[in-house]
Amino acid sequence: TPRKAAGGRGRPLPLEGQGVGGSGVERNPGEGVGRGAAARFARGGDTSPLTLNRLSLYLRCLQQLHAEGVERVSSKELAERYQLSASQIRKDLAQFGEFGIRGVGYEIEHLRDRLRALLGLDKLQGLVIFGVGSVGTALARFAGFNQDGYRVVGLVDADPAKVGRRLGELRVEPPARLAALVRETGASIGVLAVPAAAAQAGYDALAGAGVRAVLNFAPTQIRTSRSVRVKTVDLRVDLEELGYFLARAR
Repeated sequence: TPRKAAGGRGRPLPLEGQGVGGSGVERNPGEGVGRGAAARFARGGDTSPLTLNRLSLYLRCLQQLHAEGVERVSSKELAERYQLSASQIRKDLAQFGEFGIRGVGYEIEHLRDRLRALLGLDKLQGLVIFGVGSVGTALARFAGFNQDGYRVVGLVDADPAKVGRRLGELRVEPPARLAALVRETGASIGVLAVPAAAAQAGYDALAGAGVRAVLNFAPTQIRTSRSVRVKTVDLRVDLEELGYFLARAR
């Protein structure tokens, strides 16, 4: 019986031995995962942010294919459908083990679950938002922060006028309650949504409260500790990147 292909048009995938384009061996997900690769990922130090960004993109693609009822996909088909690079897909996945079978492709459900585990989505990650102004409020309501492995579990603001207000089911707490809030909810990620001048103090408070990572929306660089990883999101930088290309297109 032909398997449903990645295009969703019922085209059978190539039989084993016919090849799927490019080089490298694609084997069953989860088989032959080396201890070295698993240890490197656990430490996180040998994995570039760009690679992790692509893993997130691959996961979204696989989730869409799974929703369409597709069971298997080759790296070539995945690349053609989503404007990706087949060789880059194989190279990225090879960092974390051996996946798929050459000529048969990847089992979508299994690879999806493996990527979810690699990205920490197989366990709920609680988020505490520090700073409940316009940005923090928007983030608390953002669907992506409240689904598929993530949930906003706490809100904190230093402004006495905001403390006690409710946003959905959550009450805005004062900074003095931050450590207790992290302990009570088990939050692992702090979301920093304060002005640049307050960012360092906010990070220090989150780190001291026990979160393990911080997503920083303040447009500034922060002095960090080794134990609390930071990812800064600066939309102004992205705008200026577009401005650079627009200036040269004149």
